[in-house]
Amino acid sequence: MQTITLNNGVEIPVLGFGVYQVPDDETEHVVAQALEAGYRHIDTAASYQNERSVGRALAASGIPRDELFVTTKLWMEHAGQDATPAAFERSLDRLGLDYVDLYLIHQPFNDYFGAWRAMEQLLAQGRARAIGVSNFLPDRLVDLIVHNDVTPAVNQIETHVFYQRAEDHRVMRAYGVRHESWGPFAEGRNNMFADPTLTAIAAAHGRSVGQVVLRWLIQRDVIVIPKSVRPERMRENLAVFDFELTAAEMDQIAAMDTNTSLFFDHRDPAIVDQFSKRHIDV
Repeated sequence: MQTITLNNGVEIPVLGFGVYQVPDDETEHVVAQALEAGYRHIDTAASYQNERSVGRALAASGIPRDELFVTTKLWMEHAGQDATPAAFERSLDRLGLDYVDLYLIHQPFNDYFGAWRAMEQLLAQGRARAIGVSNFLPDRLVDLIVHNDVTPAVNQIETHVFYQRAEDHRVMRAYGVRHESWGPFAEGRNNMFADPTLTAIAAAHGRSVGQVVLRWLIQRDVIVIPKSVRPERMRENLAVFDFELTAAEMDQIAAMDTNTSLFFDHRDPAIVDQFSKRHIDV
């Protein structure tokens, strides 16, 4: 598996497996299938409420811990220098792990400065091998960087062909933060899988549209965590390292950018209010 080196020297597989919106009672089976297919990078979060099932699948797999890369995330209601360590320990307990490979602040709300300082301590203690953020727009990302000692290793943000995040990518690169895509398939919105540009490129390579999209992201130096509950699709999503898109094809896909979220705007007060009222089981 191809890897990317984070700013603290930790290697992260460029292609992982996400479990967002996978029901808890299905997660153990789905993750077991993903591991069997060859995934070694698993992305979950406290707010997904399936960490315990992820942990059971990891334990049952028999795969050595040092061959796995596990990401989980801190939900915003547990942000703050005092609350974050306890939330982290609960995630570790649910996962059945002694450490995580990457711990992210899930949303740029509440006391994320206090959370970050607690996470710096978790990093120093080796409880998290790397720390980062998710859904941070460039202004909040830079604000966090310049006022703290540790620069986030990763910023996981909505990124797909319709919302390519070119400016975010530029800022992240300037500060040594790695760009990670959630929603790489845009959940099929805008009829992505039948898009004529993408289907033509896919046909030229004898590939699926999904494989073209993942390959496009990887060639942009973006980490990807596609989700699927179908074993054949899991394997297909892994098979993207034996072909390459041409510069002209990359340009064609770049022209599809609308520079607009298909899900939610983190600067929208209604979204801030909505997320702030979401409480998770602890």
